Amino acid sequence: MSVQGSVQGVVGRIRGLKFNRAPGDDWRELVTPEGVDLRLKVGSFVERCVALLLDFLILLGGLIAFSLAALLAAWATKATWVGEALTVVWLLGVFVIRNFYFLIFEIQPQAATPGKRAMGLRVVAADGGRLTADAVFARNAMREVEVFLPLGFLFAQGQGVDGALTALGAIWSGVFVIFPLFNRDRRRLGDLAAGTMVVKTPKKLLRPDLADTERAAAQGTAFTHAQLDAYGVKELHVLEEVLRAGDRKAIAEVARRIRTKIAWDGPTDVPDRTFLNAYYAGLRGRLESRMLFGRRRKDKFDVD
Repeated sequence: MSVQGSVQGVVGRIRGLKFNRAPGDDWRELVTPEGVDLRLKVGSFVERCVALLLDFLILLGGLIAFSLAALLAAWATKATWVGEALTVVWLLGVFVIRNFYFLIFEIQPQAATPGKRAMGLRVVAADGGRLTADAVFARNAMREVEVFLPLGFLFAQGQGVDGALTALGAIWSGVFVIFPLFNRDRRRLGDLAAGTMVVKTPKKLLRPDLADTERAAAQGTAFTHAQLDAYGVKELHVLEEVLRAGDRKAIAEVARRIRTKIAWDGPTDVPDRTFLNAYYAGLRGRLESRMLFGRRRKDKFDVD
């Protein structure tokens, strides 16, 4: 069995594990399609409400700024179209808010509006996969039903809308506002429809070059050319993913497979991670030196 096959088997077992969490624990494990086990914290209800409020304040500030600009232009030209200009500004502003503001920001790599960024939040795919444009569109399209439609009922009171319909809009709004409180991942209706969730933005850590990691600890762990030629570029990439993921079971399994494959007869007291780091450095160096002479080994089945 190849290293990649063994890794996939380990990842499969990781996917099948059930993590027992206390009711108040907001941490979730998400395994990406590449097999990387992420541990993310779900954004709290209060944080999401504050983020939405900040976004609305930003939008309101923009509308006020454009309105002032229209008033100044009208005053400078002594125009009589002030009322019409303000109406156009507010209609265009509301149109942008409802259709583009949230969509444009969340479709970016940061996947967060300015309000979410201020609160340290971002949108992710609930299954650990890549956040797609379709998912972002779906979650924001549902905001029309959750927020803007009931708000339209409330603000339309006295304009041909009776009290019963206004009360229905208020109840509708209340239900959707508190909906995230009744599921463990704090997902609103749009998140459920799109398969997304809002989490705390993970802190960015600099990832060192794996060839330099634990180099001192790996002193004396050397490999022959024959042992390094057992694998190619494809296996090197798989090995890198295993080391970056840091799962102890996967590391132990892959180290065992490599020792068997290369008939390792060196020190047996070298820790699995140190062994894999040393082998990674040796394999990468071997492949790079061969490429200098125009020989690139794609995988272990590529014989030259």
